[in-house]
Amino acid sequence: MNTVLTQEVIRYNNLLKVMMELLKNLQLALVGEVVMSEELEKMSNSIYDNQVPKVWAEVGFLSLKPLSSWIQDLNDRVQFLKEWVEGGTPSVFWISGFFFP
Repeated sequence: MNTVLTQEVIRYNNLLKVMMELLKNLQLALVGEVVMSEELEKMSNSIYDNQVPKVWAEVGFLSLKPLSSWIQDLNDRVQFLKEWVEGGTPSVFWISGFFFP
């Protein structure tokens, strides 16, 4: 079970890292401190349209949900893993909360 937990934590940490870097760059681009690239513009448009940006979907878990529900789902998945790390192996697993159930 530790192998499964380790793999899931690595995948979610990678997703969160990509999201954090791109959101930081988007904020800088919106105030004019960096150039707005095509990738950042597409991401901005996706966020405005309540869609998961393509670059996040490529490194994230499979989902057809709109952005607002996807973010809530991501928070729930990260919380599940956090409780697993801090509290030990759970008695019940959220199978669909894994990257590749």
